[in-house]
Amino acid sequence: MTNTFFDAHDRATIEAAMARIIPSDDGLPGALEAGCIDFVERYLSGLDYIFAKPDGSGFEILQGRSADAWRQRIEIMRGKYADGIRELDARASVRFAATFKDLSPADQDDILRALEARAAHDLTTLTVSDGLAGPLGEPALQQTSTETDLDFFPLLVAHTRQGFYADPIYGGNRDQVGWQVIGFPGPASLKEVHEGRYTTLQWFAEGEAEKVKEFHDGL
Repeated sequence: MTNTFFDAHDRATIEAAMARIIPSDDGLPGALEAGCIDFVERYLSGLDYIFAKPDGSGFEILQGRSADAWRQRIEIMRGKYADGIRELDARASVRFAATFKDLSPADQDDILRALEARAAHDLTTLTVSDGLAGPLGEPALQQTSTETDLDFFPLLVAHTRQGFYADPIYGGNRDQVGWQVIGFPGPASLKEVHEGRYTTLQWFAEGEAEKVKEFHDGL
């Protein structure tokens, strides 16, 4: 990787947390084996790894307002990670007199459960009017929800899942282990999809595949 965001301590801390969110259980690979840390490292490094080109030959170059918007979004997420890492270590220090990355898996789980419980509590504090009009005073269905709306823990969970299941071009899902765990024979590369040499028709519900095929044949 040419671009990085985390220093060695921060990287080890987030990698340890991700390894507890999708652990390596019963011989199955988890976030550690999938390289989820590389996914989020790339994502937070800047604008170089946001949108892969359709043929998998590289990444789109963001410019203008799109680039400005993504810079702002990434800066917000970087702040959430920096604050989150400090909180993980602070909680670990108070409870176990150690940094989070040096705790046992069981103790790391205790710390993460505390963050999860707080995040769940925060979600339940919305009022009835929030549910109808949205917390920003806009119609709920007209609002957009992005990663920047999430607190650190749900953001970390989302990125762990994305790093586990996303196309390997984004840095995670190393050797397609995330797909293998769920029995999904994904494409060898995005180029296969772009050139029409790979299809997911067999994964559609019964009857739906035929509809999609007929639609494409008619184009």
